[in-house]
Amino acid sequence: MADISPAAVASLRSRTGVSILQCKKALEEAKGDEEKAIEILRRSGEAQAVKKSAREQSQGAVFLAQSGNKAALVLLKCETDFVARNADFVAFGQECADLLLKEGKGGLDKKLQGSLPSIVQKLGENISLGSAEVVEAPVLGSYVHTNRKIGVIVGLSKGSQELARDAAMHAAAMNPLFRTPAEVSSASIEKEKEIWREQLKKEGKPEQIWDKIMMGKEKKFREESALTSQVFVKDPTKTVGAHLGDAEVTHYLRLSFS
Repeated sequence: MADISPAAVASLRSRTGVSILQCKKALEEAKGDEEKAIEILRRSGEAQAVKKSAREQSQGAVFLAQSGNKAALVLLKCETDFVARNADFVAFGQECADLLLKEGKGGLDKKLQGSLPSIVQKLGENISLGSAEVVEAPVLGSYVHTNRKIGVIVGLSKGSQELARDAAMHAAAMNPLFRTPAEVSSASIEKEKEIWREQLKKEGKPEQIWDKIMMGKEKKFREESALTSQVFVKDPTKTVGAHLGDAEVTHYLRLSFS
């Protein structure tokens, strides 16, 4: 039997209006596949119609809650930017972030299971949880852009909240995909190498020097893709890592709709 989370039950309930118990049974039968669960409910007559199910949830907002060396970031999805800016949606999203910080994902799942269907009904759009993460570090800096489309948390081994916030604001603007150059994935490198080979071939570079050229390209790609090695937006004369001094970036989380 599939392990069905409260969040999955809440999502199906928000789309069908069916009871929690029936949603859970349908998801178990469908082995966690929401679309199959909807078909099961419709065939059984439990869900006469599935409203809003085909609408894409490409909008939403990011919400932050922080206390001391612990912070929570929640990405809540909806269908339109109009609803993303709605006061009720914003209040609900902030409640989710506050609860995640206080009680963890278990507490958030319970809230979604109990409250998500009512907020969906009130606002008239399909709403769902995109991401929910908690970060703990000796020093934390966080930043949510004014439009709530980007949220960042950076954790440091030492230093000040101001330093960590500088790194978080940089990450919001520059979108580094990794924490350090060493963490750039081999899959990302291999994908880039395919592109570089085609470029070198078109440029007519001798094949025997490709490896040497690509070593330089890989070094540059790693540096440009990682938070600590990117040129610091507030001071282009140094990298983010240099700005942080001997403080190590222990955690990096960025959630966004961009």
